[in-house]
Amino acid sequence: MANNRATKSGFAAEAQRKVNAKYSEDLAKECLEWVAVITGDDLNTAGDMDNFYEVLRDGTLLCKLVNSIKPNMVKKINHTTMAFKCMENINAFLEAAKELGVPPQETFQTVDLWERQNLNSVVICLQSLGRKADKYGKPHIGPKEAEKNERMFSEDKLRAGQTIIGLQMGSNKGANQSGINFGNTRHM
Repeated sequence: MANNRATKSGFAAEAQRKVNAKYSEDLAKECLEWVAVITGDDLNTAGDMDNFYEVLRDGTLLCKLVNSIKPNMVKKINHTTMAFKCMENINAFLEAAKELGVPPQETFQTVDLWERQNLNSVVICLQSLGRKADKYGKPHIGPKEAEKNERMFSEDKLRAGQTIIGLQMGSNKGANQSGINFGNTRHM
């Protein structure tokens, strides 16, 4: 599908260059290696944009990935190369990723992958999913996600904290609401 589009020019070409400049081959390679470990598939894990796009473009591997993390997340995987079926696979992956805990701001639009518009957002989504995989007993990529550490303070402790003036606040050394005046004031 990406080959049927007219080449961009002017502002659109400049915007696309900026989007493509954010793409990191190292992060893409790390994501593909993680996908290969989770799914057990033997795939080309080169991080260049062409390979990344070709490996993931039909969405079948992405659906297999979420099903490997948590079984039966995607009920029906389409194994055809028809455009709308491939886009259904990608959309099913995105819905499953959200259900697994990937925040909406770290997902991508279907056309970002299918039409190769923003492969960096696909990498971001896979990294986010990689952090969530730890909750499901699978190896994770990137930094381990922090766990909640809720603390409960008594009312006495909270009231005692309100009486302390922190040193970060500084000192106004005698200033008032009208400010500090040095010398003559400005006459208008």
